[in-house]
Amino acid sequence: MPERQCPAVGVHALAAGGLATGALRYAADVGAEAMQVFVSNPRSWALSPGDPGEDRALRDHVAATGFPLFVHAPYLINVGSPDPLTRERSVESLRHSLRRGAEIGARGVVVHTGSAVGADRDTSLRHVRDSLLPLLDGLPDGGPDLLLEPMAGQGQQLCRRAGDLGPYLDGLDWHPRAAVCLDTCHLFAAGHDLAADGGVAAALGALDPRARLALVHANDSMDPCGSCRDRHQHIGAGQIGEAPFAELLHHPIASQVPFIVETPGPKAAQAADVATLKRLRSGPGHSVRCIVGQERGAF
Repeated sequence: MPERQCPAVGVHALAAGGLATGALRYAADVGAEAMQVFVSNPRSWALSPGDPGEDRALRDHVAATGFPLFVHAPYLINVGSPDPLTRERSVESLRHSLRRGAEIGARGVVVHTGSAVGADRDTSLRHVRDSLLPLLDGLPDGGPDLLLEPMAGQGQQLCRRAGDLGPYLDGLDWHPRAAVCLDTCHLFAAGHDLAADGGVAAALGALDPRARLALVHANDSMDPCGSCRDRHQHIGAGQIGEAPFAELLHHPIASQVPFIVETPGPKAAQAADVATLKRLRSGPGHSVRCIVGQERGAF
């Protein structure tokens, strides 16, 4: 049977019991080949110190296996906010996520690109630059990169569509440690009709060719294209459907980066989503054996 390098398929893992003990068990239970975690409460400014033993165990596992690991920063972060206190807290929280990511062996920390919240866009983008460039310049070699995730299009969000990432990254001088995470539900909600003929190619074609895609959040959408509503649905059960995910898994831009499922629980439903994506990446008739990155050390 022919073989080809394929994207790892993983899940945002629940970490009850510890980042190593609990989250790795969760990932194994759903058949995940990659994992994303929170390292603090995603809806709070509180910064968790972590558990050194769990951190060491997870870092050792990643080092030994090449298991792709990512951190999602808290949702409250908004480095484009007109409020200085919000920006200060955002930078502190993001710095914490990056430090904790380094401690557990993560390769990237995902953060939402933020919103102007009543301010003008140019001023907000200057706040982004002033907030993120010092963080990016201070990242240690071997630590996680910063992965910028466009949002679903509500209000004055700074990156709604794939094309918005170019000007955003312009403001960061195309820093080599700044990469991109694309969420399929966000793209669809923001107006990229992934379900239309050629919709996946059009969305990825709108991405500036200088942008480095490092992660895909694979989520179907409860709501129609252009709704600006970020409500995830299980793969194939929403408005996007299965076929666009198959196209995305085989697209040259996305075919070498991990896919992380962020669909609603329970665990069995997420396991089904992981299995669906694995089936779709194999291609018609399962005629190709996929070799994911950790099997060859590519990740």
